[in-house]
Amino acid sequence: MKTYLAKVGEIERKHLLFDASEAPLGRLAVKVANALRGKDKPTYTPHIDTGNFVIVVNAANVVLSGNKSTDKTYESYSGYRSGLKIVTADVVRKKNPERMVKEAVWGMLPKGRLGRSIFRKLKVYPGLEHPHSAQQPEKVSF
Repeated sequence: MKTYLAKVGEIERKHLLFDASEAPLGRLAVKVANALRGKDKPTYTPHIDTGNFVIVVNAANVVLSGNKSTDKTYESYSGYRSGLKIVTADVVRKKNPERMVKEAVWGMLPKGRLGRSIFRKLKVYPGLEHPHSAQQPEKVSF
């Protein structure tokens, strides 16, 4: 019996819709990362992008447990001396709520060329509206 390895031309991709309202950030990120990589498919192949396109809506309503809204920090570094900016999760939720979901998912993807190409299939929106209704995304519940 031979091991099945997916080939690039025979991969079927769907569009999946995740609703982040009232979902814990970490649990949502695990489900999204697995769907992006294709780990939820029987044709999963580690070195080939076999995953689906993922749309996440209501990113502004994602839940952080405990004191993470005040204790969790997001860092960005400009490259210059004293160019480190540190903001809390509350500030990120107000200014750019998509960043919370994107950084959580990026941390769970492989780093390198494959991870960057997988990450491009993720679209995150702070509210319910998204411009991907023509793709007829399947709603995923968890």
